[in-house]
Amino acid sequence: MDKKIINIEEFKERLLVLLKTEAFRKGNFVLSSGKTSNFYLDGRVLTLTPEGVYLAAYIILDMVKDKGIHAIGGPTLGADPIVGAIGAISHIENIPLKTFIVRKHAKGHGMQKQIEGPELVRGSRVVIIDDVATSGKSLLEAKEALDNAGVSIEEAIVLVDRQEGAQQNLSQAGVRFRSIFTIQDLDK
Repeated sequence: MDKKIINIEEFKERLLVLLKTEAFRKGNFVLSSGKTSNFYLDGRVLTLTPEGVYLAAYIILDMVKDKGIHAIGGPTLGADPIVGAIGAISHIENIPLKTFIVRKHAKGHGMQKQIEGPELVRGSRVVIIDDVATSGKSLLEAKEALDNAGVSIEEAIVLVDRQEGAQQNLSQAGVRFRSIFTIQDLDK
């Protein structure tokens, strides 16, 4: 099979168009934090489409492929579709990465796990991802679960940073934070 040449900058441009047209809405919204906002970014509208999740996953895989990490994952529900796509694309591209999902709380049945997926060995180096970050709360909750498992977080990556504290909060927790876009990129 011929290998297709991937242009990450073109992927980013297309992802930005999709974010602006499909996921970004103006109006009056109540966020999960209880704060009100005059805009809302519904990442799942994008990451649950074939093109949107493909673009997001490919861009993130490109960002982490040379980091020497063992796995990539993030908090449910924002990271779920992206993580699945990264796993598939990493296999196709022969850069296989284990993937995982972090639940808010451990299950009360079965294996009673909070971190789902192939077992992460103590000392594993991982990247955590999410679709959107506001304060970074869900990423910090995932970090806590991973810390308890003895896993080292190399960085956190999101599709869009709303620029409402995530960068600062994650930095204070010792986690490097990057976003593909900021809210200013979408509100142009």
